[in-house]
Amino acid sequence: MTVEKPAAGVRTYGGLNILRHLASLGAHPAAVAYSMTTLGAGMMNSIFSFYYVKLFLNKYKISEGAFHQSQVVYMVWNAVNDPLFGYLQDNSHVPCCSQRRLSILYGAPFYAIAFLLAWFPWREYAPGDWMSGVHLMVALCAFDGMLTFVLLAQCALFAEISGHHQSRLRLIKYNQVASLIGSSSVLFCGLLSQNMDDFPSFQGFTVLVAVLACGCMIYTGLHSKSRFDTKGSAPGSNYQGSGQSTLSFSLVTSMTLQILTNRDFQLFVLMNFFQVFMVAFCNNFTMIFAEHLIPPNVLPSLAKSFMYGAGFICPQLVVLSSQSLLHGLGYYKIILLTFYVEAGMAAVMLVLGPHHYYILAFFLTANMVLVQAAFSLFNLPLADIIDSDLQRHKRSSPLSSMVFGTNALFTKPAQSLAPMLVVSILNQFGYENLKDAGRDANPSDLEALHTTMFYLVCVVPMCVAALQVFAWKPFSIRNSHTVDTMYIDG
Repeated sequence: MTVEKPAAGVRTYGGLNILRHLASLGAHPAAVAYSMTTLGAGMMNSIFSFYYVKLFLNKYKISEGAFHQSQVVYMVWNAVNDPLFGYLQDNSHVPCCSQRRLSILYGAPFYAIAFLLAWFPWREYAPGDWMSGVHLMVALCAFDGMLTFVLLAQCALFAEISGHHQSRLRLIKYNQVASLIGSSSVLFCGLLSQNMDDFPSFQGFTVLVAVLACGCMIYTGLHSKSRFDTKGSAPGSNYQGSGQSTLSFSLVTSMTLQILTNRDFQLFVLMNFFQVFMVAFCNNFTMIFAEHLIPPNVLPSLAKSFMYGAGFICPQLVVLSSQSLLHGLGYYKIILLTFYVEAGMAAVMLVLGPHHYYILAFFLTANMVLVQAAFSLFNLPLADIIDSDLQRHKRSSPLSSMVFGTNALFTKPAQSLAPMLVVSILNQFGYENLKDAGRDANPSDLEALHTTMFYLVCVVPMCVAALQVFAWKPFSIRNSHTVDTMYIDG
C-alpha cells in the first residue's frame, strides 16, 4: 500500500480499533493486550516471509552463492539468538529484559525498523552484486533478532498469563482474531502493489505497516502483565529459587539439560522442526510456484492476489472455527489429523498431475492454510511442557523463555534450510536463467523446470507430513484440555 491510498489501511487500522474497543469494554483485557503484539507482528511477518525470497532473487538478482551464504549466517544467528534471549529474559535483573511487557515495549520500534531494511536497496544492484548478499544477510539477521526478542517475550506471556487451559484457549482465540487481521496485509499488499510489480507502492505499504505494527506492540507493552513479574522483581527474590542472585553457568547448564531430557520436549522439537520447514517452504515459494505452474490466462494476477491472501487469512478462520474441537478433542488429535490430511491431499494432487490448474491452485492454498493453522496451535503443547517442567522440578517460576528459546535453537534452522534446499534444486533445472525469460525460454528447459516445481509441490508436503506423524504420535501430554488447571494462578 502507498501512503496516498488509505482505503486498505483503514481495514488494518480498523482491526486495531476493534481490539482496543474490546479492551475498553472489559472483554478479557489481558487477552486483548496479548493479542495486539500478534496483530503487529502478523502484519510484518506475513509480508516479510512471503516476499523477501522473490525480492532478492528476482528484483535484486542476488547470486545463488550469496543467497546461500546469507542463509547460512542467518541459520546460525537464528538458532543462537533464541536461547540467548531466552536466558536473558528468564534470568536478567534488568527490567527491559526480565519483564515481558517491557521487552515488547522497548523492542517494538527496533522490530519495525528491522522490518523495513529489506525493502529499500542500498544501491542499484547489478545481477550478482555482492552488496545484495550483504543486504540480505543484514536484513535477515536484524529482522530475526528483533522478532525473537519481542515474540519470545510474548510466548513467555502465553504460559505466564494463566495456567488454566480454558484461559489459554481464550488467548488462542483472541490471538487468531488478531492474526487474521494482521495477515490480511499480504492480500492488500498484493492488490495495491500488483504482487510487488509496482515497487514504490509496495515500499509505501511496508512503511505504513511498520508504523501500525509498532503502535500495536507498544499497546501490549503498556497493558499486559505476567503473574510472575512481581515475584521475579521482588527485592532479594531469585527467579528460580536457587538462593543466588545471579544464576551460575553450571545451574543454567543443569536447567537446560533438564529441558532437553524431557521426552515430550524432544518429540515436540522434532515434529516442530519439520513444521517450521513447511511454513518456510509455503511462505517463500507458493507465489513462485503459482506464477510458473498456473498460466495467467487461467488465473490472472488479481485472482492470484486473493489466493495468496487466503493462504494467510484462512488459517486463522480455521482455528477460530475449531474452538469446540479444541475443547472436545484437544490439540494432540487435531494436529495429528492435519498431518494425515496434508499427506493425503499431496498424494491425490501427485496422481492428478500438473495440468488441473484450478485444483492445483486450491491445493497450494489449502496446504498453506493447513500448515499455518496447525502451527498456530503449537503454543499449547509448549505451554503444557513448561507446566510439566515446573511441577517436575518444583520451580518457583516457570522457565518459559528458556523452553521457547531452546525449542527455537533446534527448529529455527529449518527456516533457512527450506529456501536453501529449494533454490538449489530449482537452479539445477535453470531457474536462475529462466525466471525472467518468459516466452523467450527454451520450451523443453521450461517444461523440465515446471515438472521439478510440481514434484516439489507434491512430494515435499507428503514426505514431511509422514515424518511428522511418526514424531508426534508418541507425545504423551494429550489430555490437558480435560484438566482445569496445571498449576495455581497468582
